[in-house]
Amino acid sequence: MDLRELSDEIESISQRYADKIGIERDDTWFLLKLQEEVGELTQAFLMLTGRARQKGRTEEELGDEFRAELADVVCHVLLMARHHGVDLEAEVERKWLAWKR
Repeated sequence: MDLRELSDEIESISQRYADKIGIERDDTWFLLKLQEEVGELTQAFLMLTGRARQKGRTEEELGDEFRAELADVVCHVLLMARHHGVDLEAEVERKWLAWKR
């Protein structure tokens, strides 16, 4: 699956969620939601690495939570890029993969 296909699927899920809960997904929402997910990733990382209370979770549960939060961050980056009309594949090519040469 490429980023555009993944973005299409994530957009559909996010829109259904917003419709169900009554959320307006505007510029501010996309940024704040991404920030929220980065915060959750930070918390999961701190717990996984023993820098925060583990709240009785096992190492396996902490690892699962960390991986899930990474996925949330990636999905919200894709949603924000889509909302702003950013072609992430092209931007990764321009910004990162240019260094391959």
